[in-house]
Amino acid sequence: MQRIYEPANLMEGEMLKGMLATEGIEAHLIGRDLVGGAGELPIFGLLWLSVDNDQAEYARELITAYNAALPLPGDEPESFPGTLVC
Repeated sequence: MQRIYEPANLMEGEMLKGMLATEGIEAHLIGRDLVGGAGELPIFGLLWLSVDNDQAEYARELITAYNAALPLPGDEPESFPGTLVC
């Protein structure tokens, strides 16, 4: 197992875990049960995604592509330019 990414929060971690699963990569979200201890534990470094060694490079590529993605033109409302509504 390799530690491949540190998500900003639990929601991002779960979303990335699901995205990797759709590509056939079994990811483990380590530290998800520690998030409830915020205030008594350090804020950063609690969460990370881990995958099998042979899938680590591909998983990193997918996460890098996800982080570099931009919304399609026309998907943002006129009243909130620069904001993607999901």
